[in-house]
Amino acid sequence: MGNAAEAKRRQPLGFLLLYALAQAGSVIAYTPFLMLVLPARVTELAGQDDVLWLGYIVFAGAVAASCGGVFFGWLSDRTGRRRVWILAGLLLSTGFQLAMVRCDDIAALLWLVVAWQLSLNMLLVPLLAWAADLVPDEQKGMLGGLLALAPASGAWSGIALAASGATTFQDKLWVIAFLAIAAVLPVLCFGRPRQSSGPAIPVRQSVSASPRLGSVAMRVWAARLLVQISGAALASYLYFWLRALDPAMGDGEKTVLFAGGLTAAIFLAFVVGRWTDRHGRPFAMLSLLAVISAAGLGAMALAGDPATAKSAYLLFATTGATFLALHASQTLRILPDPDRRGRDIGIFNLANTAPSLVMPWLAISLVPAFGFERLFLLLALLALAAAALLATIPRDV
Repeated sequence: MGNAAEAKRRQPLGFLLLYALAQAGSVIAYTPFLMLVLPARVTELAGQDDVLWLGYIVFAGAVAASCGGVFFGWLSDRTGRRRVWILAGLLLSTGFQLAMVRCDDIAALLWLVVAWQLSLNMLLVPLLAWAADLVPDEQKGMLGGLLALAPASGAWSGIALAASGATTFQDKLWVIAFLAIAAVLPVLCFGRPRQSSGPAIPVRQSVSASPRLGSVAMRVWAARLLVQISGAALASYLYFWLRALDPAMGDGEKTVLFAGGLTAAIFLAFVVGRWTDRHGRPFAMLSLLAVISAAGLGAMALAGDPATAKSAYLLFATTGATFLALHASQTLRILPDPDRRGRDIGIFNLANTAPSLVMPWLAISLVPAFGFERLFLLLALLALAAAALLATIPRDV
């Protein structure tokens, strides 16, 4: 009977693959835009003040994303119609992004980015909450492995954007919009998740009503925040570190190195995720991944030559991306209340946006005076702290 009930809750592989493609599309919607297209547009509009204005835009966007995630997660809880919010978020975020072509003023661009971030989180949070509604615990590891496709797709989309031949701001936005829509729409149009007569996931005692689960949720959230700070710092300052490490290294090689770590994470996350589905202990495995990420950061700080430093970065990038993908799926394990999953995921997603507010101050405080080595050592300590937090989570959670 137990096996039969479990089989009825399990989602078909076809739906999981379409869902993973949609998650990849949601990342494609913002990664090449924020990393490549937006900075160039800010330079065109702001001139010598581009760094200052980009800081304003990133800060305002992070605040909007934080608020929008919680608000639209809550709205999708209240209505219970995740697909409708996902579709609305996709259409509105695409519309706001394409409207940026008409911005000839930097202040107007800032406000459009704020509107875009709000609508983007109308897509992102209900999409993740949809998985929380449907995917049972015994498939969380596989889901995490598939979610590793998303950040790699963001990196690949940057390569595709460069290869597309798009040269104008407008053309680049249309390429991003096409890729994002093509990836997200299939699960909305053709996804057929298995609906059980009861909840897809057995409802446990809510986190707020259980001090034990509440403590677990806080540790899981804090661990993600600590690891995300490391990832945000590397994403923002990787270019400058590589330039200082190897001045002869071209942009193509930098992109391949960045995408290589994220691509390797797909395979590692899938293997580790399937292992945790079969053997349990997902948070212990996340703790181990955080330790290995810390080792990679430490090796980056102590590397004496470019080849060693690049290898250390690949170790960090692979294990760090694997950690974040599996962490995202296992977070759903401790948010079992269907009445507030979307809101709680929005709160958890603050760990993704808060580093954008913290990381610049760490870099400004350390890099000019002490170099990247001290920054990487600090980030390694943060990753070790995340590992320690996760290691204390009980085995039966």
